[in-house]
Amino acid sequence: MIDPNTIFNIKTEQEFTLKALEVFKFQFENNRVYRSFCDLLYKTPSDVKTLRDIPFLPIQFFKSRTVLSSKDTVKTIFTSSGTTGENTSKHHVTNLKIYENSFNLGFSHFYGNIKDYVVLALLPSYLEREGSSLIYMVNALIKQSKQPESGFYLNNLSELKDTLTTLDSKGKKTLLIGVSFALLDLVETYKFNLKNTIIMETGGMKGRRKELIRDELHSILKNGFGVNTIH
Repeated sequence: MIDPNTIFNIKTEQEFTLKALEVFKFQFENNRVYRSFCDLLYKTPSDVKTLRDIPFLPIQFFKSRTVLSSKDTVKTIFTSSGTTGENTSKHHVTNLKIYENSFNLGFSHFYGNIKDYVVLALLPSYLEREGSSLIYMVNALIKQSKQPESGFYLNNLSELKDTLTTLDSKGKKTLLIGVSFALLDLVETYKFNLKNTIIMETGGMKGRRKELIRDELHSILKNGFGVNTIH
């Protein structure tokens, strides 16, 4: 059994490579679906010496099989967003602490202390369904921020506009996390000139709008929010 905490202690590229190969061997030995896939490719741990040798399981298997490497009880099932009528991918999770450690350490590495931020979330398509790992993460960040203004927004763009403008004018560090189509809706309705706000787009038009290349999307959002970068 691999101690998941060791994954978060990696410091060098060599340590990463060794851990990745160790994880591959664990998956090969404990994940029946992955083992069958590797067998069909004639790939065994003795054949895998570098990162490039590790076979990657096609996403289709997460839609048609239970891909699981543990005999522990499944605590939750995260699902992909997909489109209406589409069979979604499923991620069966037995240890939520690994996921929580991942996004908490990732946030602190890039942004610092979560308590320094007001976290606003504009994620309507994710709120409207169950099983979103993004909603799980953002909800945890909102709670950890301990800021009374932190919270989710659905279709109440006017209220979000007022909150954003007020917080920014007060110099409060604010993080707005939003799905692409909803952020576009916001900047098409209101014009901003934000100085203390980070805009983080999570991707996805979810069938609500025409798909845009990232550079084009970010250009529209930078202009609409009055910021220099989109995260």
